[in-house]
Amino acid sequence: MKIVVIGGTGLIGSKTVSRLRDKGHEVIAASPNSGVDTLTGKGVAEALAGARVVVDLANSPSFEDQAVMDFFQTAGRNLLKAGAEAGVQHHIALSVVGTERLQGSGYFRAKLAQEDLIRKSGIPYTIVHSTQFMEFMGAIAKSGMVGDSVHLSPAFVQPIASDDVADVMADVALGQPVNGTIEIAGPDKVRLNEIVARYLKATKDTHPVVADPHATYFGVELNDASLVPSDGKPARIGRVRFEDWLSLQLANA
Repeated sequence: MKIVVIGGTGLIGSKTVSRLRDKGHEVIAASPNSGVDTLTGKGVAEALAGARVVVDLANSPSFEDQAVMDFFQTAGRNLLKAGAEAGVQHHIALSVVGTERLQGSGYFRAKLAQEDLIRKSGIPYTIVHSTQFMEFMGAIAKSGMVGDSVHLSPAFVQPIASDDVADVMADVALGQPVNGTIEIAGPDKVRLNEIVARYLKATKDTHPVVADPHATYFGVELNDASLVPSDGKPARIGRVRFEDWLSLQLANA
């Protein structure tokens, strides 16, 4: 089966491509570097010719409100148009747990716009809502820098390892469309400021972390329900615990 992975050379994409190829499928790792640019449309139709499944893992290069909206709407339309013309039978997109709850953020408004395009496209689809990746703890800390300290919300998060995300994306690519959304998360539910403080301590970063309820995340304040799976909706839980992931990162540093 031919599967096209948009953003196939990135953190999640490269791991997803590897898993699908190991199962014997023809997988195209599509990215601007390989001549496939969903924003301009260049190479998209050629890449999707004969494809049964498309997995969209691309992210906007800019998080500025208008730029990110333009990216997800334009790239989404280009990809879905080419998918319809190619007869794609399953369109899969990776999105974020809490997207619909965080519409005060330009980034999450853009992700919801992308999802709406998929739902209305007529192509069978699955949208995967993931919690934040463990690999982004350092970037989250950097985004919260205020002077010499890190200000972060004490809201709950449930971070997931990229290996677990790739496992899910590969499984979904080989499964049937659900024509809806599934949620995935890591096994540890912890407060954002606390888990980043643990990460910084383990990596010998001495910047203090301040629990700040008004600290924003992608431009919006959080509450305890913002970034964790929805109540009453079963989520697929990853296998990798944060401490085990962190130990592996330190061992490989």
